[in-house]
Amino acid sequence: VHGPGADIDTLCVGPSYVNREEDFFIILHDILAEMEEVTELQPVPDAHVPVMKFKFQGISIDLLYASISLLVVPDDLDISCVSVLHNVDEQSVRSLNGCRVADQILKLVPNIEHFRTALRCLKFWAKRRGVYSNVTGFLGGVNWALLVARICQLYPNAIPSMLLSRFFRVYTQWRWPNPVMLCSIEEDELGFPVWDPRKNPRDRFHHMPIITPAYPCMNSSYNVSVSTLRVIMEQFQCGNGICEEIELNKAQWNTLFERYLFFEAYKNYLQVDIVSADADDLLAWKGWTESRLRLLTLKIERDTNGMLQCHPYPNEYVDKSKLFPHCSFFMGLQRKEG
Repeated sequence: VHGPGADIDTLCVGPSYVNREEDFFIILHDILAEMEEVTELQPVPDAHVPVMKFKFQGISIDLLYASISLLVVPDDLDISCVSVLHNVDEQSVRSLNGCRVADQILKLVPNIEHFRTALRCLKFWAKRRGVYSNVTGFLGGVNWALLVARICQLYPNAIPSMLLSRFFRVYTQWRWPNPVMLCSIEEDELGFPVWDPRKNPRDRFHHMPIITPAYPCMNSSYNVSVSTLRVIMEQFQCGNGICEEIELNKAQWNTLFERYLFFEAYKNYLQVDIVSADADDLLAWKGWTESRLRLLTLKIERDTNGMLQCHPYPNEYVDKSKLFPHCSFFMGLQRKEG
């Protein structure tokens, strides 16, 4: 499912003797840097899923690399097959995971067309309401896909408009941290860690577990915090209210997609300015800072014992009157009620 402005997530699969550190992040990086179609090239080798980000002819691309334990990669390689993961490092497993999960979702939903329409709708809604962003602690593309897929399983004969209203009805009543799962978790055949709050104490602290359906099953939404979960749930309530009115013919569908007026919602805001010497530096500096904003939210709430609530906003802002490379992020602040 893609909309205007979406990036292209790409996976490069190579043989065992082509490695990530040198061949991908140095040699391929230098080849791409020479190409005039490629701009804004930004390697992120130490990310949870190592990635090379760039624009190709103006289109955003995220390029991942997985090295499998074969000397020749066959043309008909089926990465859905568990045997692909034999003798593969964890970064490659995580890189392969995106494609494996996407294939698995399509196998697990009853009607692919209805799933796609409902998902496109919800992603549009989430962007308009400011809750579409994995890095800020909201939900990213794969999370929305899994949530919608679960509704498709619960209502296999529903058309997209009904899936949409059922989505809000089900998730406003969902008792987090009960996990959303499309299938039962396969036990570890190859010994990779799978999500299991009984065995792994870390997994008990996840606020909104949305579990990926392909082995090794992981929580795709571990970035969600107490504060972002609160904001997401408020938006679900809001969406649910509008859908109920639509069913009574008291509202139109376009009411659901009205933009969230973030700058009218709070009295106080925290503004984080990101400034750099040139545009290339801004890319790397902004990416790094953005990945830390989530931790800032956690620390503010922790150090005030939850009395100061934060609402980070995923969109960045640029002040056109400033002539140096910069951007700003904002956080709404309010006291906890009572």
